[in-house]
Amino acid sequence: MSNNNYPHPILAREGWPYIGGSLVVALLVHAVFGGGAALPFWLIAAFVIQFFRDPARPIPQDANAVLSPADGRIVKVEKVRDPYADRDALLISVFMNVFNVHSNRASVDGTVTKVQYFPGAFVNADLDKASTENERNAVVIDSNGTTITLVQVAGLIARRILCYVKPGDVLTRGQRYGFIRFGSRVDVYLPLTAQPKVAPGDKVSATTTILAVL
Repeated sequence: MSNNNYPHPILAREGWPYIGGSLVVALLVHAVFGGGAALPFWLIAAFVIQFFRDPARPIPQDANAVLSPADGRIVKVEKVRDPYADRDALLISVFMNVFNVHSNRASVDGTVTKVQYFPGAFVNADLDKASTENERNAVVIDSNGTTITLVQVAGLIARRILCYVKPGDVLTRGQRYGFIRFGSRVDVYLPLTAQPKVAPGDKVSATTTILAVL
């Protein structure tokens, strides 16, 4: 394994305004009303800090490995239609709760061929219909002739999908490419020949867990 070189601190830059705001409020309440009254605000600040943590991760170097794009729990492994690349595919879905790291990492090395954003609803990301009805952003990657599709899906309280790549960008496995705020899901569409290494209910970690082998 190797470690990706993160150009940002251990706390995600997307969270700096929220972290700063929650700490300022807690400090002000503490100064004016005392520690007892400020305790709920310190707990909120602690929650915000843990939500936006974004540690570097070791990266498996197995040539044919497909890495998890997110922390969370596997909620689906099945054959479906990939509507973004117009093909039959193996779908592996990772559900993130509010206690998981929410930055999204590239599953493979490759070149981005398509990025599509779809406005939609905000139902629980743990539900099957979230993949087709919720707000989502699809990134299609050409990995040495193999198509991999990563779809960021908003959840019940998620209200912002952030994606930092565009067609033509070259990604390396484990590279940070996006973020979803406050509970969400990432769908991974693979060729039907891919061999899954996870099953529904398994807990996975972004970058370090191998979802499948091509």
